[in-house]
Amino acid sequence: MLELKGVSLSVEGIKKIDILKNIDLQLLDKKIYAITGPNGSGKSSLARIIMGISQPTSGSILFNGQDITHMDITQRAHLGIGYAFQSPPRFKGIKVRDVLKLAMSSGDKEEKICDLLYGVGLCSQEYLDRDMDASLSGGEIKRIEIATILARNLKMAVFDEPEAGIDLWSFQRLAETFKEMHEKTNTTIVIISHQERILELADEILLIANGSITRNIPKEEILKKGFVDNLCVCSENCGKVGDKYAKCIG
Repeated sequence: MLELKGVSLSVEGIKKIDILKNIDLQLLDKKIYAITGPNGSGKSSLARIIMGISQPTSGSILFNGQDITHMDITQRAHLGIGYAFQSPPRFKGIKVRDVLKLAMSSGDKEEKICDLLYGVGLCSQEYLDRDMDASLSGGEIKRIEIATILARNLKMAVFDEPEAGIDLWSFQRLAETFKEMHEKTNTTIVIISHQERILELADEILLIANGSITRNIPKEEILKKGFVDNLCVCSENCGKVGDKYAKCIG
């Protein structure tokens, strides 16, 4: 279980900007959580806080009872937390085969690599010896990155807008991959997304606006067309929508 207690993130500039505000959150084992909200609401910042890419200004983070607040990304990776970037890195001169082998710990790597690529809808014969560079499309690089996540048998996997920049076929296969990952592994899956098909997979949808999380809004309500786009972003930070939820409409 991952637990955030009073986690805040601020940046100092001409004036102080509060990106995340006193987040209290528990993410249980073997669940799919979708985090959604308007652009600039703090979704990606929350994902980076979980992975250790960014450090909170205040508050604490516990993973299976261990305080990981000040651990960096490498230390958290050793504990079984993984992260898939919105724009995955590319590596000129490094083969897909090599990247997947690095992600795996042991066993018959060649056979497992083929299974991993098949699991994300890619033919191993076509991709094993390709470079991880600009010759791969956005959908291809995303699916290979997800294959590296699957290879690691993680306790928690965080995906930052995995649908960004990919074609429709890749997106459909992506949703199927998340479903299969949930069914076949014990990994807790956290997905930052706006897409209805991704949100529908979630056991719980967490709504974030103005750096604060709202829970307990019915899933079917969040999935209504226009719900997220119409969220209030008022100065009072109500982060709600419509008369049923909002203190005001900004």
